[in-house]
Amino acid sequence: MSEQPLYSNRLVHQKSPYLLQHSHNPVDWYPWGQEAFDIAKEQDKPIFLSIGYATCHWCHVMERESFENMEVAQLMNQAFINIKVDREELPDVDSLYMEFAQSMMAGAAGWPLTVILTPELQPFFAATYLPPYSSHGLMGLTDLVARIEELWTSDEREKVISQAGKIVEIFAESVHTVGEELPNDSQVMTAAELIFKMADPRYGGIKGAPKFPIGYQYSFMLRNYAMTKDSRSLFLVEKTLDMLHRGGIFDHLGGGFSRYSVDEKWLVPHFEKMLYDNAILSQAYMEAWQLTKKPLYKQVCQEVLNYVIRDMTHPQGGFFSAEDADSEGHEGFFYTWTYDEILKVLGSKAELFCQFYDITPSGNFEGRNILNTPLSLQEFADHQRLDAEQLDKQFSEQRKKMWEVREKRIHPLKDDKVLSSWNGLIIYTLAEAANALEYGPYLTAAIKGANFIKNNLWQDEKLLRRWRDGQPMFAGGLDEYAFMIRACISLFESNAGTEWLQWALEMAEILKNNYKSEGGAFYQTDGTDKNLILRKCQFADGAEPSGNAIHCENLLRLYQITGREQYMNQAEDILRAVGEYLDSYPPGYCYHVMNLQRYYDRKASSLVIALNSNRQNEVELKHLIYSNFIAHKSIVWQSQDVDLEELIPSIKEQEARQDKTTLYICHNGVCQSPFNTLQSSQSAIEKLAS
Repeated sequence: MSEQPLYSNRLVHQKSPYLLQHSHNPVDWYPWGQEAFDIAKEQDKPIFLSIGYATCHWCHVMERESFENMEVAQLMNQAFINIKVDREELPDVDSLYMEFAQSMMAGAAGWPLTVILTPELQPFFAATYLPPYSSHGLMGLTDLVARIEELWTSDEREKVISQAGKIVEIFAESVHTVGEELPNDSQVMTAAELIFKMADPRYGGIKGAPKFPIGYQYSFMLRNYAMTKDSRSLFLVEKTLDMLHRGGIFDHLGGGFSRYSVDEKWLVPHFEKMLYDNAILSQAYMEAWQLTKKPLYKQVCQEVLNYVIRDMTHPQGGFFSAEDADSEGHEGFFYTWTYDEILKVLGSKAELFCQFYDITPSGNFEGRNILNTPLSLQEFADHQRLDAEQLDKQFSEQRKKMWEVREKRIHPLKDDKVLSSWNGLIIYTLAEAANALEYGPYLTAAIKGANFIKNNLWQDEKLLRRWRDGQPMFAGGLDEYAFMIRACISLFESNAGTEWLQWALEMAEILKNNYKSEGGAFYQTDGTDKNLILRKCQFADGAEPSGNAIHCENLLRLYQITGREQYMNQAEDILRAVGEYLDSYPPGYCYHVMNLQRYYDRKASSLVIALNSNRQNEVELKHLIYSNFIAHKSIVWQSQDVDLEELIPSIKEQEARQDKTTLYICHNGVCQSPFNTLQSSQSAIEKLAS
């Protein structure tokens, strides 16, 4: 029989894997909610707010060292009302208090995030990881508790409360939603030039360590190359994508990328794998393949998406959130190998594999080995005077054998909650890749994933944020709607059904009515949650693109598809609002700069394909459109769909002429003469991509 835990707290009733990890701490944790807030006021205690996520390495460390420590727990329970938040379930809470924390801390803020609040939820102290006892210049929790108790029971208390209120007031006054002028298109090149200056020409990405892959930045640079033919843009993208794949940040056996590397060479990752990173990076590799036709980029895109479908997909279609860095009590243990382990698996043929993948008896990570390739396959083959194609086949078979052995190990924790925002990111990429790579199962997975969200997280005409173990929870915010709208537009453009455009338009209407500021950009929330003490409007990109930026792209795409001026007007409101930030530091708002590329692109194309009764040339035209890199296109497949003609009345006139599939190409509302032979359509599409 399994041992009963010594302690249980209110988190045992939660669904979040992160909260459940803390459900048997001796700390008397509450989930974020009214019960905790009321008790804080009744007992006149400050709130200890702890924010993290299930696959966060230092969150695990702080739990083991501090929150499982009986002495620490007793002090915390006496002094505070303790609230635990999963940042992925409540990103609005996380982003709000992270912003407060960044203003109060001398160093960089991160997770685990610790913020001390008044009972009115106003912050007055912030820190990240805290050990149980002070050492090596770090304040320990025992000393922190004593200091806060002293403040709270002394004459200084009123001063602390007053300062906390002023912090909130300052942030409230600085909420920015509107702007007067549209940014100039010169901001695009300004952003590119700044990225060139920061770029690492040897290993790719941005100079320095730790090093995070920024997939949407590479998508921006690909568009910059396509529009300007500035070779620096393409060099930076190719160098980055090549080195990312060669580094240990890429899982050479199972596919997928880790969150970041601790070094500049992409060698030693922080081994957690996040759904959003893999969605955004696989898009970058797909687009790089469309532009360059280099087989490696197609291969990496496929390996990442195959990993997501194989390991990160609910049987009913939704996509899981993340996989942990730790297993069997050690970071990276699941992914790393000793030299002898590899010899045992591969036997006499191990030598070349070990040379190529940098496997040594001493190892490159705590006595074990992270697979990485200091040389490209072609360079290694040339050095060994061997045939690269044959070598690739041999290594592929050996990787499969090692993966099968690895599968028998104890796997890291899988955070199996389904988030509508991150699902929107991966559904978008799967839909686009299905067409670009001509692989139907990707579109099947995208449709199944979107149906999962619609069936489980779309309730009473509103989108919810999180589903796990049969329970949908938490009202969606801007990111949830924006990311799902983006995915639905791509499903519609993939000819997966008019229903996806209908849903996208419905969600866009909800954002306009409930999230849009007057004459400006969109708030993160609808303003109905009274426990969020500040309603924010965010523009900066982070690990994921800004919700305002993604929705600006949505609005520009919806304008191209439908011709409705309201979408262009809303997009321009966002661009005006972000203008002053672009003036100060455009790379921090990279996805907004991508929207400027689309907004000012005179060649942005609206394609309508009117299929004849036999759907003639449908496959061929889809191949032509998606196998080429056409950055700012929109696509409508017209087949006398009554529902579609109600949504887009103008397409009634765009019909299959003489019962031949006909292609219509329009730029800024001006249409070329239609093309109704495959040869003429091919020439027109290739011209768009040139």
